[in-house]
Amino acid sequence: MFSLKKLLKKSEMHLSDPVSSEADEIPCGINPSIAENITVLRCLFGESFDLIIKETRISGVKAAFVVLDGMYDNLLVSQAVVNPVLKIRIESPDPQKIFKLAAEYKATECDSQEVSDMSDAVDRLLSGCILLFVDGVNKCLIFSVQGYPKKSIDPPESETQEQGSHEGFADMYKDNVTLVRRRLKSPYIRFETLTAGETSNTTLCVCYHSKRADPKIVSSVKSKLQTASLDIVPGAGAIRPFLESKRPSFFTSVGTTERPDVFAAKLSEGRVGIIVDGTPYALIVPYLFIENFHSLDDYLSRPYYTLMSRILKIICFFTAVLLPGAYVAAGTYHQEIFPPDVISGIASSLQNTPFPLVIEALVIHLIYEIVREAGLRMPKSMGHAVSIVGALVIGDAAVTAGLISAPMLIVVALTAICTAVIFPLQQPASVLRLIFIFAGGFFGFYGIILGFSVIVINLCSVSSFGVPFTSPVSPFDVYGSRDSIIFAGWRKTGSRFMQIQKLRGSDANGNKS
Repeated sequence: MFSLKKLLKKSEMHLSDPVSSEADEIPCGINPSIAENITVLRCLFGESFDLIIKETRISGVKAAFVVLDGMYDNLLVSQAVVNPVLKIRIESPDPQKIFKLAAEYKATECDSQEVSDMSDAVDRLLSGCILLFVDGVNKCLIFSVQGYPKKSIDPPESETQEQGSHEGFADMYKDNVTLVRRRLKSPYIRFETLTAGETSNTTLCVCYHSKRADPKIVSSVKSKLQTASLDIVPGAGAIRPFLESKRPSFFTSVGTTERPDVFAAKLSEGRVGIIVDGTPYALIVPYLFIENFHSLDDYLSRPYYTLMSRILKIICFFTAVLLPGAYVAAGTYHQEIFPPDVISGIASSLQNTPFPLVIEALVIHLIYEIVREAGLRMPKSMGHAVSIVGALVIGDAAVTAGLISAPMLIVVALTAICTAVIFPLQQPASVLRLIFIFAGGFFGFYGIILGFSVIVINLCSVSSFGVPFTSPVSPFDVYGSRDSIIFAGWRKTGSRFMQIQKLRGSDANGNKS
């Protein structure tokens, strides 16, 4: 029988094992003896099969190459590192001279670096570099020969656009930096790397325009990332809470995008971006609430169509959040707002259902969330089957059996469609919808108005790195309003940044003139 106590005792014994504790301690310096360095590495990595240590001789002096299998480019290692180093020939075996020649005599395909700290050498080894130890030298030579298996650059899935680029971010942060650099050919675009996660040591790349980004915001972002207490960083979502406003809110003040063109446009506006290694998404700060209703096609279409599209998205947001609660409140407390012909049909449908209107709304929306989650998590080949079963159960069988009224089904269907239109706000809309159903079911329209007022007050109180979350609506900004709900067109907004700096009396660095 499975015993949890025995398992805990075994794990405690393993944690107190002297071999394990010794392996966790990394010496500060590198020992001149190759045997000592190899012993340290084997203790650190234990029985890991991917640790490759090849001992050899260079002009009669002992040397060793250390690399992790699968993290390097085989061709680059053989042609740019191993073959040139093994060809070194000197008359007398001098370790210092051999080490110096190995550092100088390198191919141009890869970079080399000398380190005297074993912890730095281990970090570079875990990053895919190859280490060269020479017996009698208390330093290590590191060659950059990374060659990870990586995902190709595919079209973005969640931000599909009609007229934009079909390139999306990949998993490797260096590939993502290249995609951004190709769109912003400016020497003032900065890409600075940090690490987060005590165990994962995940690379974070902070991106900004040095002439347009606020230095205070850049330093604040770096400070928050450096002080983030995380053991591992599974994705960009783990970094987001450390960049958000400390004031609780349903809406996030950190934007996300998987499109390099959108990310490049935000950097050109003075935003700060964070690219997380291993995540095909990038974070953007500061981020405004109105940007949830923007898309790349808005800037590639005619201004009047952009206005209609953004108004439509705002209507869909209010419909997805308030319509179920408003229908429950009207059907329970305020039947007089319906026309006589409509109220008779609604009353007859409610008489055939065994549950109160608020319970019916909660059950049907819970079923919808279950179907949506199943379609999202299941393989794509089975997603159509889930949709068909959900439509048959909810749309036909439930109404025929009298468990759900037909008007409620229409409300749920309209709500689901509107939620798909505002994909960036899908998560807060799903939660707020249930809250407004409770408010409408117990307090009527008064509860909905009170809840909506609380949400608006909360939005106005949130700021992203000193920038109001509801800007440019509150506080109102004339120049920012030209790209809020209304898009004034590229003739007026194409050089907007330089116009604003000129009108404010500032130079390109943001200093008052």
